[in-house]
Amino acid sequence: MADPAHLPIPRRGTLEGPRIRLRPPEPGDLSLLFRWLNDPEAIAPWDRFEVESYRALEEALHHAPEDDLSLAPRFLMLRKPEDVPIGVVGYFSSYRALDTMDVWYAITLRDQRGQGLGSEAVELLVDYLFSHRMLERVGATTDVENPASVRLLEKLGFRREGTLRRALFHHGTWHDVAVFGRTRSEWSGDPGH
Repeated sequence: MADPAHLPIPRRGTLEGPRIRLRPPEPGDLSLLFRWLNDPEAIAPWDRFEVESYRALEEALHHAPEDDLSLAPRFLMLRKPEDVPIGVVGYFSSYRALDTMDVWYAITLRDQRGQGLGSEAVELLVDYLFSHRMLERVGATTDVENPASVRLLEKLGFRREGTLRRALFHHGTWHDVAVFGRTRSEWSGDPGH
């Protein structure tokens, strides 16, 4: 039995794009992920950040592969060719009664934003979900005041489906959240799919 103080993180595949490599978190990534997820500058200003214990993050990463409700990072975003860590992406089931997964993403290094790297990473993740899951829809939400995230989703063919009013509390106030979705047929280009 594994030492409960050091749970192994189950392995999944690596996803490759032209400039981005997505790989599952490894034990050596824990301190970096913990620092990022507790840094308001890495996550802010468009989302809340939550201070977790190192142990809670370790457990979340360990159980995430079997837990569709987990908000833990599923992949570390690496900029090729040097494999410099620049952010994280994840997915989760936001509605237990629906057959859909939502994606989330964060380029935590400000100097790496605005270069299309997030779009590449999210497209890799969407391809992975549609290729490996029996999903009809992949969704995403973003603060309505986050124009970069809205552009990223629209660029990838997500359609705005509505607004959840006052649905996310961060930085001392309630924020409206835009709901986006992309169906399997929109992903595959097959209208009959």
